[in-house]
Amino acid sequence: GVVMGASLGTTGTGWLVSVLGLKVSVGFYALPVVGIGAFMRLLGRGRWRSLGLALAGFGLIFIGIEGLQEAMQGLSGVFRLSELPSGGLPGHLVAMAIGILLTVVMQSSSAAIATILTALHTGSVNFEQAASLVIGAAVGTTVTGALAAIGGSVPAKRTALAHILFNLSTGLIALLLLPLFLAGITWSQIHLGLEAGATSLAAFHTAFIGVGVIVFLPGVHRFSRWIERILPERDSSPTHHLDGSLLHAPPVALEATRRALQETARELVESLGQLINTRDPHLDAETRRSRIAASIERIQQFFARIPAIGEDEPLSQLRVGQMHAIDHLVRLLSRLEPPHSVRQILGHPRMQPALALGRDTLSAAEAGLGPSPPEGWLAQVATHATALADLRRNERPSVLDATSGGVFPPAVALEILDAMRWLDRIGYHTWRLCHYLHPNGSDPAPEAGDRS
Repeated sequence: GVVMGASLGTTGTGWLVSVLGLKVSVGFYALPVVGIGAFMRLLGRGRWRSLGLALAGFGLIFIGIEGLQEAMQGLSGVFRLSELPSGGLPGHLVAMAIGILLTVVMQSSSAAIATILTALHTGSVNFEQAASLVIGAAVGTTVTGALAAIGGSVPAKRTALAHILFNLSTGLIALLLLPLFLAGITWSQIHLGLEAGATSLAAFHTAFIGVGVIVFLPGVHRFSRWIERILPERDSSPTHHLDGSLLHAPPVALEATRRALQETARELVESLGQLINTRDPHLDAETRRSRIAASIERIQQFFARIPAIGEDEPLSQLRVGQMHAIDHLVRLLSRLEPPHSVRQILGHPRMQPALALGRDTLSAAEAGLGPSPPEGWLAQVATHATALADLRRNERPSVLDATSGGVFPPAVALEILDAMRWLDRIGYHTWRLCHYLHPNGSDPAPEAGDRS
């Protein structure tokens, strides 16, 4: 869906150029905009810096268009593409090939479209050839996506493949129905007052991309499932989201880290739940622990490579929250190997209330860290963790009093207290981990009772 929306949205460049950039010599007036934007970028803070960069880039677009106009006017006297055969399939294919090459060289379909519109405006090409050039530019932009996906993750390759197939299919539709599109443009010029030239070309670009969206959108679910079958996900580890190509976009990279942390935390919480329920590690417990430890190490390495953006306060808070999550995840992993004495004492009747609260904490956390978290799951985790902390704090003097009265041998009492402390730490780190992985959990929350 995003790929189709992006393809349709890029046609807005053509309208911007044809309606404004080709009719008024805006290059001179754009220079102050570039200057203001540059000063805002250098001297501003926070969003003002981003606004300055946007203003400077916006102004440079029109300065570039003016440069293209001057170049095309000189080129039209030397080389006229309009003199090449424009009728028939061979002529359209030649023009499409030129449009593809233009986009590949410029690495931007928007720049290629602006060049084609300028060429049409200066008479270097006729309208029919310009239409074929635009189709070629729409197809050529898939090369950029394909190059970006090389060495990327499976989701990145799927997105690139979806982009390629959509644009190729749309270009084929436009080529096959080109006479109908040209007839529709002519009808619109006569009956709807559509301006001839660059504006009509922008309308043609939007029209054939829009038809492609109309064709693909009803079957987008089947289309995406088909792409997933072509490129299956072979890496089932929680860190398969961590793609080095995401590092140039810190918000996206942090979201990938959050997902990896969430999946790793869910696997760890599930393993702890099995350990509490069976009071003995499974045969594959060591393998799972090694896999979780490897995931945490890869997350830490990826997280350390994410560039910092100091002026983005929400992003900085998100980074700090994920650092807390990694810390609690590491500490929780250490609880996956309790001493043998702790595992043995978990079956003691005195441990049953604490075990029940530990199970409830881990169960609520596992549900909340899943793909469809229930409403209010974080509050449930906090409630169970707090109750577990209160129980441990209240049981300590009670167990010691019972030991002094001869109810428990001192060794058993110490094992009970160690096991309760082990469960309490599991509950605490689970709650804090869930807090920082929650969408609204970047801020610190109060401690759940005295942890001493």
